[in-house]
Formats: sequence, structure tokens, C-alpha cells
Amino acid sequence: MHIMDIFQNSIRANATIISLDIVEDTQNNSLRLSFVDNGHGMSAEISNKVTDPFFTTRKTRNVGMGLPLLKQNTERTGGFLKIESQEGEGSRITAQFVLDHLDRPVLGDVPGAVLLTITANPEIGFTYTHTKAEKSYCLSTSEIKTALGDIPLNSPMVYQYLREMVTENLNKIGVTLTS
Repeated sequence: MHIMDIFQNSIRANATIISLDIVEDTQNNSLRLSFVDNGHGMSAEISNKVTDPFFTTRKTRNVGMGLPLLKQNTERTGGFLKIESQEGEGSRITAQFVLDHLDRPVLGDVPGAVLLTITANPEIGFTYTHTKAEKSYCLSTSEIKTALGDIPLNSPMVYQYLREMVTENLNKIGVTLTS
């Protein structure tokens, strides 16, 4: 759910390019999620407040739980959350967990989160890279769009094909998927 939440923050920030980089580093016992977008970014004042659960820029409610919960979950494992943002230039969110910590949330259905976001927002350029034990897999919507030609990304057939392709490639690099 953290991944979907950060994606939604990027979309609300009018990002046209979003990337997710996941690194499972067994040698250093760390799991790092890095999100980068070219959205409208945040001022230093807002960047310093976004991990407060009683702060939100949304007008529909008075609390924001996404980043505060992510921060809590990273710190619970001995990790950290780092937010780098500049108005007009986008944001970079890095969440690092201790990989084998008992309290680390499972990654969950990463392909589902990525593909749902891609197919629901075909106008946004997405890149998803997953690295484990020095093996990597990368999914890029620009490459997919080139290969598909006139077939839209939000076609149900495209979703099913991409789902199978991503799952197969993640399995090849040793990523264990859970839903």
C-alpha cells in the first residue's frame, strides 16, 4: 500500500514521469524503495511537515497518513525515510528497511500496484526497476508503448500480458512475490 500511496502523491503533484527503484540487498541486509517524480515538488517547509500525521495538503481531510506510516514502518526496522523535494522540480522519496527485520512489511503485490497505476494513467511515463543479488529487471512504459504501437496501455489484454511478463521476469531474478 505504501507504493500505491506514493504513486498517488506523484499523480496529484501532476507528475508526467514517475520511477520506482526497489533494491533488495542481502549483503547489506537492506531493502530500499526509491521513488522519483517530476511533479510540482514541495517547499522546504512542507517537506519538513509531510511526515506529521496531522498535516496534509489535501482539502478533503485534516490528516495525512501515507508518509507518516511509511516513516514509522521504516524506523521500526532500524531503517529511515528520506524526502528530497524542490518546488517546480519534483520529489525523491527513499524508504530503507532492514531486510530481515521481523517488523518489515512484505513487499506485497508490487507488479499489481505498478501495472494498475500504469494502466490507469497511460499518459504518465513510468519506470520500474527491481534489483536483487546484482540481477535487475526494468519495465519502462516508453518501451512498452513503442512495442505496442497503437494498442493502448489500458487495454485489458495489455494488462494481462504485462502482468505475466513482469511476474516471470521478477521470478527470474529471484524476487519472491506475495499478494
